[in-house]
Amino acid sequence: MGFSLSNLQSRFLNHCSRIVREALPQCCLLCGAETTRALLCAACDAALPRLPAARCRMCTLPVSRAELCGACLAHLPRFDRVSAVFAYRFPLDALVQALKYGGNLAVASVLGETLARTVAMERVDLIVPMPLSAHRLRERGFNQAHEIARSVARATGIPIAADACRRVIDTVAQATLPWKERARNVRGAFVCDADLSGRSVAVVDDVMTTGATLDELARSLKRAGAIEVRGWMVARALKHDQAFGTIL
Repeated sequence: MGFSLSNLQSRFLNHCSRIVREALPQCCLLCGAETTRALLCAACDAALPRLPAARCRMCTLPVSRAELCGACLAHLPRFDRVSAVFAYRFPLDALVQALKYGGNLAVASVLGETLARTVAMERVDLIVPMPLSAHRLRERGFNQAHEIARSVARATGIPIAADACRRVIDTVAQATLPWKERARNVRGAFVCDADLSGRSVAVVDDVMTTGATLDELARSLKRAGAIEVRGWMVARALKHDQAFGTIL
């Protein structure tokens, strides 16, 4: 039987990892080379696949010149804007999977700090981590989106509303489904209990693929009164990438 960390244990270990990070020399999370206090060496950091500047302002897919991609022009999403840092391909995918499936909470600090620098000029009232179902939270022991959001909140000073929304349907993992079936899979998956009247909200998550999950959560957030919903994503999966076949 596998051992899953409780939320309290994950927070404690996250705190301990920050203490160790500040006190001792570090090794790069990707190549193992010794660094000073950084968790990635300069070479591995430079190798991470950053998204190009020309992107759709709604879903952050790369575009040539237009502000909106064809998909967003044809069907405007319920969210208002997405900011992302990386394309979901090697070696960024190795970092995400080390956090998500390996429980390496130090990765959350690296990804969160990088995301915070990308969204530093964007102002919202609240950060909402993408909710996990209760079953998956028990299974994994922590919510990787919440761990990333902690770092973003520390860097930006924006409060986290971790309990504003719940995932009430334990859906089939989106990564196992074709792109066209993902919106139907998450329909009705979220409930927002908080009164968000007049608030602008940023949803933090690790990877955005089709945007179906964010779109459904944005629907619930706006029903709860949110006037704006942004997506703050570490990575964007690109349909044509060979890396799209990796586990999300």
